Amino acid sequence: MKLRAFGTPAPATAGRYPGLELLAAAVLLLRFDESVDYVNPAAENLFEQSRTRFIGHTPGELFGDCPGLRNAIDKALLAGAAYTEQELELGIGGRNRLHLTCTVSPLDAHDAALLLEFRHIDQQLKAAREERLAEQQQANRELIRSLAHEIKNPLGGIRGAAQLLEGELGRPELSEYTQVIIGEADRLQALVNRLLTPSRLPTYRRTNIHEILVRVRSVVQAEFPSVRIASDFDISIPEFEADPEQLTQVVLNVVRNAAQAVAVTTDDPQIGMRTRIARGVTLAKKRHRLALSLSITDNGPGVPAELRDRIFFPLVSGREGGSGLGLTIAQTFVAQHDGAIQWTSSDGQTEFTIVLPLEVTRGAH
Repeated sequence: MKLRAFGTPAPATAGRYPGLELLAAAVLLLRFDESVDYVNPAAENLFEQSRTRFIGHTPGELFGDCPGLRNAIDKALLAGAAYTEQELELGIGGRNRLHLTCTVSPLDAHDAALLLEFRHIDQQLKAAREERLAEQQQANRELIRSLAHEIKNPLGGIRGAAQLLEGELGRPELSEYTQVIIGEADRLQALVNRLLTPSRLPTYRRTNIHEILVRVRSVVQAEFPSVRIASDFDISIPEFEADPEQLTQVVLNVVRNAAQAVAVTTDDPQIGMRTRIARGVTLAKKRHRLALSLSITDNGPGVPAELRDRIFFPLVSGREGGSGLGLTIAQTFVAQHDGAIQWTSSDGQTEFTIVLPLEVTRGAH
């Protein structure tokens, strides 16, 4: 629901709290008499009521008898600290009962005594689940990097010893075995280098996302000529500060994965790349007015059910012979740009969406 669908102009109080206007969470500010002094757009949308329905009314008048909310307010006031009530069922006018959490925070302001922040319970659970998953993935990446460092030095020794042994062998046909050792050591060395690659910090400069997409499309099209790659670009998207090499690797990993999936499983393999402007997006717990939304879709068989909870984990691959590092590296690089990478999948449709902030000033690393 659009905010101005209610047809009411923003009151003067909105100008005093510009930061709250952009929050995704629903917020009410209460005066010392507990009447509502301010309501942000997210709260209007959540409760499907205009600002004028809230202003001057107390929570009891708005939501009716709700012991849980009353308890949260009383405990926050008594302790002088934030208090969260985990399960509330609230609605205005007896309709649209919502299952919410509410955090009540005392304020030290002239005209506001309390801040009430409401969230859908399912949204909070999703956020907590995503945070736990991110922490687990980070721990996995650190473990993999530690192992890679430990493996790197012995590999160099094995390769060097094989080269020395080859020089001492009296029978040339025996060098076939030392070449196997050297070749496998090189292969493992390349794998270790890929495991360690994401630790490099981005080097930011002005970047055109469509130049990256055109370059990736050419590379993948040459590698998979049977796959049709369609583009739908919003050319109004401005340049933004990013590491173009890292973003190229992100897009290449995702598009190449898609091409590998559809090339062998689909009669008419297709991939789509689409760019759009996203507005009012929260990324890495920060609200951004404008962001880039890049969608990469394919018509392959979808992500196997047994991999869906581990798709970004290192060394997890649904393809025989795959290293399982492509999406791990992509997620790491996107996170270093304060962005997010998400996906949905079903039989015949898989979509990865990369969202990056556009209006961020970054220093070069």
